[in-house]
Amino acid sequence: MTYEIACLSCGSSLYSGFDLKSPNDVLKVMGYKCKKCGVKLSTDKFVVEVKKVDGSYS
Repeated sequence: MTYEIACLSCGSSLYSGFDLKSPNDVLKVMGYKCKKCGVKLSTDKFVVEVKKVDGSYS
């Protein structure tokens, strides 16, 4: 299963991978700012969303 953290403002992917990382660890590396739109990011406004993606994985 792929894990992704995205900017709520522009939808840009901040992290995508199979390793579960804490949002704080990801945002800390980025200086708590989105590299695409420059909006200030905070773990206080963090939203968890689970989506089913159809497809074949091996």
